[in-house]
Amino acid sequence: MLNCEADIAELLRTLVDVESVSGGEGPLADMVHTSLTAYSHLEVIRLGNVVVARTAFGSARRVIIAGHLDTVPVAGNLPGRVEIVDGQETLFGRGSVDMKGGVAVQLSLAASLTRTDTDITWIFYDNEEVEDVKNGLGHLAVRRPDILKADMAILMEPSDSLIEAGCQGTLRVGLHTQGVAAHSARSWLGHNAIHDMAGALSILNGYEGTQVPIDSLIYREGLNAVGVSGGVAGNVIPDRCDLIVNYRFAPDKDLAQAEQVVRQIFAGYEMDILDGAESASPGLTSVPVSSLVRAVGQVRPKYGWTDVARFAKLGIPAVNFGPGDPNLAHTDHEHIILDDVMRCREILAGWLTTPGSW
Repeated sequence: MLNCEADIAELLRTLVDVESVSGGEGPLADMVHTSLTAYSHLEVIRLGNVVVARTAFGSARRVIIAGHLDTVPVAGNLPGRVEIVDGQETLFGRGSVDMKGGVAVQLSLAASLTRTDTDITWIFYDNEEVEDVKNGLGHLAVRRPDILKADMAILMEPSDSLIEAGCQGTLRVGLHTQGVAAHSARSWLGHNAIHDMAGALSILNGYEGTQVPIDSLIYREGLNAVGVSGGVAGNVIPDRCDLIVNYRFAPDKDLAQAEQVVRQIFAGYEMDILDGAESASPGLTSVPVSSLVRAVGQVRPKYGWTDVARFAKLGIPAVNFGPGDPNLAHTDHEHIILDDVMRCREILAGWLTTPGSW
């Protein structure tokens, strides 16, 4: 069992040392499930490797606080280790930032908050770091939509214990050019498909991301080549070239509008839509989100996609709020300052226990 009432640094180190790469969250989900069933104020529900623990205090309002249990693959960075960096206790290890720091805050508060004015649904889910069809939160929305009814949601993604509002949408497309194969010694008999992709690469090289203001936040868009392939041999003129482009778009657009933008930019090129995910608006005008913003004190836009978009699609205003520097997520030297974890816990506990906070 996890000791949810332990010092949060100890709890986090225990979580980090349980390897839980996407698809292998079972042992950690077992520990979370077993530990939370010990608390009489929580109703605990298990669906696969998704664990839900919720209160039933009879409040007229409810907040969802969610975090994923999985990490990207280990890169020689387990077990975790604590070092002093610039005078601060720092935990190194896979998942310390993304996002077991947030999960530690969830577990600590789930155990200790035995009575609040707001009912809370704690969600611990699997397969966030891989393709969307495996996402445990998505499966929960299909199998038990009643669990995802709330006035707002907080996703414990690393955000330096500041609020990161909304999220960018993402769209990946494949551009294709066709040529004619020929021996490279007689190149005039063929047509080079890679050369034909020069125009698209020139567009990308000159692209300057649009900056979109929403709710006093500035969302910066991005359009980048993320993959290219072509050619069959060192002496053959390539008859095909494929370029993969990723468009990160602001919350003023939905996926269909993002596709229109990309098709206009690359007019004349053969294009396939590979995958995409909707953006999420900041939601800062909603009463509960505004209340949390006041408690935290700082808010910035979220660059990247997170499951706040899934909550937004359900009509639930949601924000990212968790400990850790998001720029360290997925790095081989992933690490988190332990004081940041404690500060995040204190802020969230204060907001959840303040009568009439929203």
